[in-house]
Amino acid sequence: MKYFVAEFVITCPSNLLQVARDLVADAAGETGFESFEDTPTGLKGYVQDDALDREALDRELAELPLDEVSVSYTLQDAEDKDWNEEWEMAGFDPINIDNQVVIYDARQDEQPLVPDTMPVYIRARQAFGTGNHQTTRMVIAALLNTSLQGKRVLDCGCGTGILGIVASKLGAEEVVAYDIDEWSVENTRHNAEHNGVENITVLHGNASVLSHVCGVFDIVMANINRNILIDDLSAFKEVLAADGIIILSGFYETDIPMIQQEATALNLTEVSRQVEDDWCCLILRENK
Repeated sequence: MKYFVAEFVITCPSNLLQVARDLVADAAGETGFESFEDTPTGLKGYVQDDALDREALDRELAELPLDEVSVSYTLQDAEDKDWNEEWEMAGFDPINIDNQVVIYDARQDEQPLVPDTMPVYIRARQAFGTGNHQTTRMVIAALLNTSLQGKRVLDCGCGTGILGIVASKLGAEEVVAYDIDEWSVENTRHNAEHNGVENITVLHGNASVLSHVCGVFDIVMANINRNILIDDLSAFKEVLAADGIIILSGFYETDIPMIQQEATALNLTEVSRQVEDDWCCLILRENK
């Protein structure tokens, strides 16, 4: 499989560099890039040659929500090896979330378990979705503060399936998940089986799959790109139960006004928010 490597050079104040790296990785991830590594001046990103969408990448980079940041990049052929497998081999250390849930790398044997916590085992094909990322941790924290017993949950853009799996383990009666990437669908199914979760249905596609799903959901959660969240928010509301909540993440605090504008148009109001390193998680509910 042929890969390109993009060298992203980020020009910004030093205190914004890490935030800018996260923004660039998020934007590039939406346009086909699979993995990243930090460099002194920005980061490198790796993408399959047939997956790269230059027009979409340029558009995403032009819309970065930081006025003091500019990004340029160069592309060249990458060394011929499986960069995704390279990341997988490295794995990740256990991730403790509020001393209640601990995410373990499913490929690492004989890991000492943290007492009095709920273990979740994830084999990830990308770092995003293990619990390493701020947005994943915040959504899980929101689930920990939500009564899930007997609830029906929707996981939009499920990735590794981590959020749906956690919801099931916390007592959800049924979980429906979907993702536009076929590998994510298979990854979620595999991880659910590994965790003994049998009440999750995984669908392949975007929000349009919801037109084929019966019934409504008590909790709708989506940890995906800001623009997709805004585009799909009306679809989320269509399947939301009368007293249900929508948990959104995958965007920065500076993006909140744009999301709130769409939410207001749909008669949704903010219930609460979390912020970690400028990343944000919002909980919305329909106005009565």
